[in-house]
Amino acid sequence: MGNTLKKLGEAELEIMQVVWENETPVTSNYILKELQGRRRWQLSTLMTSLTRLADKGFIHCDRSTGSNLYTSIISENEYKAGASKHFLEKLYNNSIQNMIATLYNNREIKSSDLEELRDFLDELEDES
Repeated sequence: MGNTLKKLGEAELEIMQVVWENETPVTSNYILKELQGRRRWQLSTLMTSLTRLADKGFIHCDRSTGSNLYTSIISENEYKAGASKHFLEKLYNNSIQNMIATLYNNREIKSSDLEELRDFLDELEDES
């Protein structure tokens, strides 16, 4: 994946979340139905976004069945890892400590969040 990972816009991310949540290929109508509470889209708008996602290399469209079936090419974890790395590099000079300090100092995370993080790190240490 490397540096070739393209960024997803907010609407594209919502579409990808629907695709990622399903282990089997999904139709555009299924995606449209799943997005109903979040987006007021016509099918044509969704189709434009699906085409863009295919062009960016995020999804594959199988047209062999008579209805378009969409599957992800890039896994959710793959995307999150790449996006997180990019975010950390751009905003926090590649320092997780700087990110946590900024969030804590601006009261975006609470002491209970830090405790949860501490427990998680302890578990990781125990595993290795």
